[in-house]
Amino acid sequence: MTRIPVNPELLTWARERAGLESLALAGRFPKLSEWEAGVMQPTLRQLEDFARAVHVAVGYLFLPAPPDEPLPIPDFRTLANRDVSRPSPNLLDTLYLCQQRQDWFRDYARVHALPTLDFIGTASIQDSPQEVAEAMRQTLALDIADRQQCPTWTDALRQLIGKAEEAGVLVMASGVVGSNSHRKLSVEEFRGFALADELAPLVFINGADSKAAQMFTLANELAHLWMGVSGISDPEGGRLAEPGIERWCNAVAAEFLMPLALLRQDYQAGVPIAEEIQHLARRFKVSTLVALRRLFDAGFIDEPTLWQSYRDELALIRALDQGDSGGGDFYRTLGARTGKRFARAVLSSTLEGQTLFQDAFRMLGVRKTSTFYEAARELGVML
Repeated sequence: MTRIPVNPELLTWARERAGLESLALAGRFPKLSEWEAGVMQPTLRQLEDFARAVHVAVGYLFLPAPPDEPLPIPDFRTLANRDVSRPSPNLLDTLYLCQQRQDWFRDYARVHALPTLDFIGTASIQDSPQEVAEAMRQTLALDIADRQQCPTWTDALRQLIGKAEEAGVLVMASGVVGSNSHRKLSVEEFRGFALADELAPLVFINGADSKAAQMFTLANELAHLWMGVSGISDPEGGRLAEPGIERWCNAVAAEFLMPLALLRQDYQAGVPIAEEIQHLARRFKVSTLVALRRLFDAGFIDEPTLWQSYRDELALIRALDQGDSGGGDFYRTLGARTGKRFARAVLSSTLEGQTLFQDAFRMLGVRKTSTFYEAARELGVML
């Protein structure tokens, strides 16, 4: 049996990169600890299986030393007390996939002479968040009163995504890598990212988050696009980010979703804070943390009250599983996971013979021709 000489550091690097302990892989690779110690070497088949288990290209394991894998876009995350210097393979693969989709759509837009989007990069950190939020509402043709009429947060999120896509933004929301339900994305690591571009601006939302939190993430990432700045974020409406781009984007998102002028009209003085933020969250279809933060911004509560209520509310939210179960209709899920604007473009381009089926399958995450054609019918690309 031929053994493959491999640097033991690479095996440890690959396992830790995937966020796995040795014990988690012991069942599949009982000799892993010996491989990592350098006292035994794996066979080629074992090495290939190991590479699949830790989501790394097998070629990496033949390098002389672990590679450096920086994020391909700026990192605006501010995860307290956690190391964010090493992105997980799930985050990296999601970023790479979305960059591939963006590259494809940019070429598609040029071929079809789609107009550039004049709102990308029009704002700066020196601009008033109130003015930028209003400009976003005007561009998206989104009236707050219409959102308040939505019966649920899901309906409000779907409405906002639809408006963003009508304006030309590719919006993708998923809680897994591609279409692999075994590779779940962690809200603890990131909530979303924006890829700024005048022809193919893209926003990705971590679908494992609650619908209310996804609303704020989408608004935050749209603010990034208005600045023309790509980046990965973990926006949380109730927390005060460090001064700079992310704090400004959070301020724009909060004003976009919950203008202070309307908050002051709806505020019920004398009502317990926990009850009032529930009322405001339902009214504006935001999270209770956003509502809490806006009470502070409006001067209705002081800072000690804000942080005590914030800790209480955050503990309550974490005790509830508000994320998606990952189920549901496949074709509706496809439209959300890849964005309807992107999916329809890929489907129509493939049907017209301009894109290879194998490329379309890879970008859409489908495996069967029958699934492809059914998706085309469900999304209105063909009858």
